[in-house]
Amino acid sequence: MCNQTVGLVQAALERAGITTVSLSLLREVAAIIKPPRTLFVPFPLGFPLGAPNNVELQHRVIAAALALLPRNDVPVLAEFMD
Repeated sequence: MCNQTVGLVQAALERAGITTVSLSLLREVAAIIKPPRTLFVPFPLGFPLGAPNNVELQHRVIAAALALLPRNDVPVLAEFMD
């Protein structure tokens, strides 16, 4: 799903009281859209969790994204550090 669409869906969910976090592969797009909580990941398009079959890396990405959920100083654009 494109970054802009995800940002709009996030905004709608947040207005309904549902906390959200997203992954982004395109920092410049996320910086413009300013979704509430976004984890920028340095992976190729189509691979937001990193390389296929790299379960440990994928778990670290998901854990890093979920760690952003308690943050209320939105918008948050964090960078995944591996």
